[in-house]
Amino acid sequence: MGGARDQVNKAHKTRFSSKATRQIHKTSNAGNRISKPNKKNAAKGARDARIQRSKMLRTQKRDALLKEKRASSGQNSPPRVIVLFGLSSSVNTKVLAKELLELLSPEDAGAASATVASPSYHLRATVLVAPHGDLMSCIEMAKVADLFAFVTDASPCSSNSHIDQFGAQCLSFFRSLGLPSSVVLIRNLHCDPHKRNDMRKMCASSLASEFTDDSKFYPADTKEELHKFMSVFKEQRPSVPHWRGQRAYVMAEEVDLVVDDKNPGTCTLSLTGYLRARSLSVNQLVHVSGVGDFQLCKIDVLKDPCPLIAKKGHNMMDSDELPSVQVLHSLVPDPLKQEPLLVENVPDPLGGEQTFPTQEDMDLAKEFNRQKKQKRAVPRGTSEYQAAWFEGDEDSDLEDGNDDMLMDEEQDGNHSDLDDKSSLEFGDSDEETQADTMMTDGEQLTKEQIEAEIRKIKEAHAEDEEYPDEVDTPTDVLAHKRFAKYRGLKSIRTSAWNPKQSLPPDYARLFEFENFARTQKAVLAKAQDIEQSSNDESVPTGTYVRLHVKEVLSDVASKLREASKRFPVIACGLLQHESKMSVLHFSVKKHETYDAPIKSKESLIFHVGFRQFVARPIFSSDAIRSGNHKLERFLHPGRFSMASVYAPVSFPPLPLIVFKQGDVEPTVAAVGTLRSIDPDRIILKRIILTGLVFCFL
Repeated sequence: MGGARDQVNKAHKTRFSSKATRQIHKTSNAGNRISKPNKKNAAKGARDARIQRSKMLRTQKRDALLKEKRASSGQNSPPRVIVLFGLSSSVNTKVLAKELLELLSPEDAGAASATVASPSYHLRATVLVAPHGDLMSCIEMAKVADLFAFVTDASPCSSNSHIDQFGAQCLSFFRSLGLPSSVVLIRNLHCDPHKRNDMRKMCASSLASEFTDDSKFYPADTKEELHKFMSVFKEQRPSVPHWRGQRAYVMAEEVDLVVDDKNPGTCTLSLTGYLRARSLSVNQLVHVSGVGDFQLCKIDVLKDPCPLIAKKGHNMMDSDELPSVQVLHSLVPDPLKQEPLLVENVPDPLGGEQTFPTQEDMDLAKEFNRQKKQKRAVPRGTSEYQAAWFEGDEDSDLEDGNDDMLMDEEQDGNHSDLDDKSSLEFGDSDEETQADTMMTDGEQLTKEQIEAEIRKIKEAHAEDEEYPDEVDTPTDVLAHKRFAKYRGLKSIRTSAWNPKQSLPPDYARLFEFENFARTQKAVLAKAQDIEQSSNDESVPTGTYVRLHVKEVLSDVASKLREASKRFPVIACGLLQHESKMSVLHFSVKKHETYDAPIKSKESLIFHVGFRQFVARPIFSSDAIRSGNHKLERFLHPGRFSMASVYAPVSFPPLPLIVFKQGDVEPTVAAVGTLRSIDPDRIILKRIILTGLVFCFL
């Protein structure tokens, strides 16, 4: 039966039933309103923009890689520096260097120069031999190496000592500097092919823990094996530390000096070599490693003595023609554009003067003096000695049992001698400060006195490690007089401290940046613009040049010329502001091979990138969430500390190796990196008073 019980289904919507009817509702009132943008087309446009941007980034990276490859292996690129370092004393690296030079250029094998050009490999290379046992020479060569070839001996007599103690120590130091591309060459393998392969695997497995996974092991006994290694090396993209690519530098192949008649005692130092990493302007300042910062008086662009494509019948590497190198043209600095050699700031002697006080200021001063003269109420039975503590600590909160006794670095410091360029000094009269003074005059002490002082420092180091910051209350001096420069603080982290208070006048001779990160970014961008633009004031990378450095002390230049026979002399171009003095803070850690205590204000040798200087650092804790940092009397092993010194400005990142002068030669004491540059960093000295408690009734 039909009727009301019949099922009635809802009719289908037919408004957009077909593609032809989808746009009908838009045409009815198209003239009355603005149509909405098509979201589908907008999404498609955004997708096309992303694809185009990705394509542009890939093209830029490809062009940068091609430019870098052409710059490192092209005809105008500087020779690659290969440093051969023997992992043990039994390795004869001089023979291996001779074989490599013969392989690269057989006709120039007998030449005195270590730089050869190989048309067959389409490569120019400089082969240096790191002397085993000479730590300073090895580190200087590591700073300029493009390839570090570690050589080991696989003979049966030396199978148990593939790497000796000196080799292991140098390897850790090279890691701190930043290792470039590195390989391991294995010498003296067995003649039998089966035993030869087993010996190679055994040697590689024993040394695998000392090197990264990217390091390759190559046998290097025969000419064919060396040919295989060089074929891989010429196609390899050189990987150098980032800090080395930020500054132009020259590894001097020839060092000479010309006496300056106008200025007695000084001379003009000439350094000849290939310009590397970046272009160098004649108006820039240069730093000669181990000597200091100087201005250039001239740059001679010389004819390349070792071209990759030489003329037939003409040997350019003949040693008789090296002294008479042809000068193509010379660059002379512009006095208006040359960067001045500015080391210290010239402070305004009236910069700290105050204006004449007003009547309101005088009334406030009278009220303050009146309140200060009022006698403070003290408990009954308090002696004069105890009352002095109450009167002297009105502004401090000594009722808290966890108070820290702190001293301001600038208030108690002695910063009047910035010409020393060495340390941030504390003028305290603690026992360790007196020991520092005695150890400074070590030339006047006998051997027994020196041993006694060393023993005393070791005992102080052990005591400071177990009981840090504890000081015995003096018995011959009143405590409120002895510790008058200290104040009570509730917390180092939360208590406020003004970094500008009680600064000595000489502290104004330091340079301070309003925003160091922004300054560094602007300086690096300016250097990049100079690198990309071609002008008549700069020399491009890979050019054979002679730098004329003016106003160098004659005796220093003579010593440098003698030292160039042992290790390469490096001259690097300085970025803007890098000759100015400021306060540098390094994150340092004591090296595991150094056992002697390292004390604050102890004279140490700092190697920061290409720079070298002597400093007396102050060690402090690295409090991340606090603006105040606690002084540390010793550099304790197993943890990082901050070392603050007076030094020329350098832009991070830069590696640091700290040396301590020994009886024969310097030894590595600590390693680290440059963290920041900030003269306002607050370093507070905390003391915890210990002594007997007296009860006065």
